Amino acid sequence: MDFPILSTLTWLPIVGGIAVLLAARGGEALPRQLALGVSIITFAISLLLWQPSLFSSAAMQFEEFVPWIDTYNVNYHLGIDGISLPLILLTTFMTVLVVIAGWEVIKDKTAQYMAAFLIMEGIMIGVFCALDAMLFYVFWEAMLIPMFIIIGVWGGPNRVYATIKFFLYTFLGSVFMLVSLIYLYFQAGSYEILDMHAVGLGLQEQKWIFLAFLVAFAVKIPMFPVHTWLPDAHVEAPTGGSVILGAIMLKMGGYGFLRFSLPITPDASQSFDWLLILLSLIAIVYIGFVALVQQDMKKLIAYSSIAHMGFVTLGLFIPFTILRSTGGLSGVALGLEGGMVQMISHGLISGALFLCVGVMYDRMHSRQIGDYGGVVNTMPKFAAFMVLFALANAGLPGTSGFVGEFMIILSSFKANFWFAFLAATTLILGAAYMLWLIKRTIFGEIANEKVAALTDLNRREFFVLGTLAVSVIALGVWPAPLVDVMHGTIDNLIQHMMQSKAGAI
Repeated sequence: MDFPILSTLTWLPIVGGIAVLLAARGGEALPRQLALGVSIITFAISLLLWQPSLFSSAAMQFEEFVPWIDTYNVNYHLGIDGISLPLILLTTFMTVLVVIAGWEVIKDKTAQYMAAFLIMEGIMIGVFCALDAMLFYVFWEAMLIPMFIIIGVWGGPNRVYATIKFFLYTFLGSVFMLVSLIYLYFQAGSYEILDMHAVGLGLQEQKWIFLAFLVAFAVKIPMFPVHTWLPDAHVEAPTGGSVILGAIMLKMGGYGFLRFSLPITPDASQSFDWLLILLSLIAIVYIGFVALVQQDMKKLIAYSSIAHMGFVTLGLFIPFTILRSTGGLSGVALGLEGGMVQMISHGLISGALFLCVGVMYDRMHSRQIGDYGGVVNTMPKFAAFMVLFALANAGLPGTSGFVGEFMIILSSFKANFWFAFLAATTLILGAAYMLWLIKRTIFGEIANEKVAALTDLNRREFFVLGTLAVSVIALGVWPAPLVDVMHGTIDNLIQHMMQSKAGAI
């Protein structure tokens, strides 16, 4: 039997998290060191997955299969393809940085804090690896528990309200997905996700299943108008919680659309693509304006994330309009791959921005923009990173933020000029709210005595932000390795999307 690398990646952090909990009696140092060690080993093992030649086709790689609940034909089946691989690497990479970022900052219940992130890492990797729908659902729901605890225990003054809102939105959305998965089980005779891709469904069936999936994935990504839980969760979450929430958990919705909605319900996806495109464009334009008026830095970045996720859903659902407009598939892969690139890029940039806000909050215990001003005079290294990440978030060429947005806008031109025009407004709005944030916090005269007393980045903070800066620039200058690894999977997905199951395409 081959080395079970996916099970190792899934369960090592979970077991490591339990070990960290047990190490709590050894003081604060031991849990920190153990958590860092486990997260680094997990990241190192995940790098072994990066074998581009294996992902030239759509076939699942590193598969593991063990019967689990025979009575209901539920199996422990893991495997990855070109869309799950980048998300797994993003998860393991960001977890290492979150552990380092919380090294000296978290002083209360340190072991529990570190353990929660490790356990959540394992569960999130399980979501991206699961090839059995019921196993996927178990991981999907289990993911809520550690995040619920992180916000509820280490969050701000309104953490109880934020956690309940977060839980209700995401849990209730998932219930509809469960009903759809059970219905698909009876149609396919199996919980295997790849079997569900092949099952024949009438248009009306597809529409109901698509809408159920939509509720679950739209809440998670989150789409307008079910996005309202996100700003509250971000504001109340500790820095590490915001980083994982923005960098990884929001991507679960996009992954769900790619893994379930598009290949299982292609006819319904085509029927409702206008709705997804409309909601995406509203998110891009309207939420961009909402971000402009925020006074809390975390809220501003949270609303920025919603607008950027609108870009992702636009890229995922634009292919049907391209087909109708041009009669060809030129630009279809560009939109889907642009959506994936945007998810990875946003994971890096939003994580970096939340860490920057965390650096300022640790020193002044305020996230209000009005409390800052002239930070560059006392924190020049920090100011350089903050400006870089803000410009990357606005889509500056040469950074990862530009690549995904460029690909999606280019794809949108194939579909409809006005789609591309409205989508492109995010470059203006993004630049407006990010540069205004930078102007009010980083530049100008020193605002007050607290800002004058600020100290620049320490070596730990410099390492974390420096690593993310290198990643953002590297992906912006040379995105080819990331795009190439997903070609085979995206091409296969397009075949599923364009093959009618109900004679409607």
